This record gives sequence, structure tokens and C-alpha cells, in this order.
Amino acid sequence: MDDKQQIIALYHQMYKAMVEKDTATLERIHAPQFVLIHMTGMHQSKQEYIHAIADGTLNYYSAEHEQLDVTVNNDRATLQGQSRVSAAVFGGGKHTWKLQLTFQLVKRDGQWLFTQSKASTY
Repeated sequence: MDDKQQIIALYHQMYKAMVEKDTATLERIHAPQFVLIHMTGMHQSKQEYIHAIADGTLNYYSAEHEQLDVTVNNDRATLQGQSRVSAAVFGGGKHTWKLQLTFQLVKRDGQWLFTQSKASTY
């Protein structure tokens, strides 16, 4: 697999782990300094984000991926993913969101890791 294919596979792996509340996988694929920037502007550290998935603050049920764009520059990359995501977050009801996540990634020891994600809608 080339770098772009690896990054796309990582995106799919991340959503699967979010739905399954697979915190071990989420821990492995996000860099220690990972930050999620929500649509509201709220920032969550890696640990806060994974804990919110584990405790049900962020509940993900499914994701249908519509568009994935990857740009690789040596050991850094950007991925913009557009997916229809079924979720219930922060105590709200279950909805399907047209969620766009723009990721920054770094390649360390041959493995791509998410370092930042900024959420918006499309």
C-alpha cells in the first residue's frame, strides 16, 4: 500500500473503532499530542476524546464515506474526509450528520498517526 492508501485505511479503521468503542485502536492511531477541534471550537486532547467515546459522551453508530482527499508531503499529510455519520453527542439525540473532518497526520517509524482533526459540516 502506498501512503495515500495507508491513510485512507487509517480513516476507515478510526471510524470502525469509534463505532465499536475500541479505545485500544484509537489510542494506537492517534499521536500523543492529538487534538480534536469540534464544530463549536471546543478543543479535546487525545485522552479527553477517547474517554468521551468510552463513556458515551460521543456515541457513533455508523458512517458512510462519501469523499476522501489525501495530500502527502514527505512524513506529513492532510486528509479531508466527508462522511454521513450517525451519532448522538453531548447528550443530544441520534442524528445523521454530514461530517467533514480535516486531519493532519505525521508518519513515525513507518506508521501514520493522526495529530489533529478539525470538524465541520458540508
